[in-house]
Amino acid sequence: MPLPDISANDADFHTDPYSFYARLRAKGPVHRVEVTAEYTPTFLVVGYDEARRALGHPALAKDWSSGEILPGIAVTEANRNMLESDPPQHTRLRRLVAREFTARRIEAMRPRVQRTTDDLLDAMAARPQRTADLVKALAFPLPMTVICELLGVPHLDRERFGYWSKEVVAPTSATPNTTAHQKLGEYLAELVGAKAEEPGEDLLSALIRTRDEDGDALSSGELIGMAFLLLVAGHETTANLISNGTRALLAHPDQLAALRADWDGLLDGAVEEMLRYDGPVQNATYRYAREDMELGGTTIPAGATVLVSLAGADRDPERFGTPDTFDIRRAPQGHLAFGHGMHFCIGAPLARMEGRIALRGLLERFPDLAEDPAGGPPDHFGGSLIRGVTRLPVRW
Repeated sequence: MPLPDISANDADFHTDPYSFYARLRAKGPVHRVEVTAEYTPTFLVVGYDEARRALGHPALAKDWSSGEILPGIAVTEANRNMLESDPPQHTRLRRLVAREFTARRIEAMRPRVQRTTDDLLDAMAARPQRTADLVKALAFPLPMTVICELLGVPHLDRERFGYWSKEVVAPTSATPNTTAHQKLGEYLAELVGAKAEEPGEDLLSALIRTRDEDGDALSSGELIGMAFLLLVAGHETTANLISNGTRALLAHPDQLAALRADWDGLLDGAVEEMLRYDGPVQNATYRYAREDMELGGTTIPAGATVLVSLAGADRDPERFGTPDTFDIRRAPQGHLAFGHGMHFCIGAPLARMEGRIALRGLLERFPDLAEDPAGGPPDHFGGSLIRGVTRLPVRW
């Protein structure tokens, strides 16, 4: 019997991966799957309890830079980040970053997020044809602007940066390619050097200055890796939260009407349900078994790769009743859209704030917003990492 193949660029799968995960989950929580020759064997975790366990399992490593796990894949400065490291290095990096990436700094961004949202919606409202690609008009430029300003990335570089970022999270080729990583690393090395010479008030400058009680600080390579992680993760996830959330609400007019009738009471829960129902990250980045282990009744051999399906876990009926129903009044606490354990997304509070501001602003500004059938169907990202659309035609 052939292995399930999640590497194929199958339009039906990318349109609705949840049916695929449900069929697998009905047979068990963990399955051997086909991805690419570089990642063999690979195990996909689709059950909620098993996913949560895997995300914090000490036998599953994230650091592949030794060259033994993925031979032939070049390591760049961009890979020297928290997401691709294990304790004690991960603990050290996260501690240093957490000293500056604080709730206070994030909250201070709120007025800028609101102004940027208002400006983008003004530009949409001024369009005489009353149609737009919501990804290009709002979902992409808002978080890109916010994260670039947070890190101090010059405005003129953002389009180029966006292209490289897309190639990292949703590559257009199935063949492993480090070009985008290298380009990002080279650019960020220049940026870190410039910030070191002329620091500002941005987060990257603060990370260059920060020291812990023992005098420890981030090296130049670690700063490049941290900037890479914060920039790529900081805008890709939020962009897809906004577009996926909008699609979910437009497809469920009863839920949209309820939200419009009670913004203050339902908005926070609605964003959490959007994250659970159709979150921005389909599968967590790869983990690697340090030793033979058992998960969900399946033996995973040492050296195997493990993909934790956040999308599959968040539709597990053992954890969420009627999981395929979009219900903004649900209590979705415990969803895994931002991960779990030591690698829980450090930028989750910023993404939530941007999502709430953007979605409320959009739906209040355009009360008759709808998907635009004349614009054609949305195009979904390929690959197994990101869950979202490259374009979302809307009208009002």
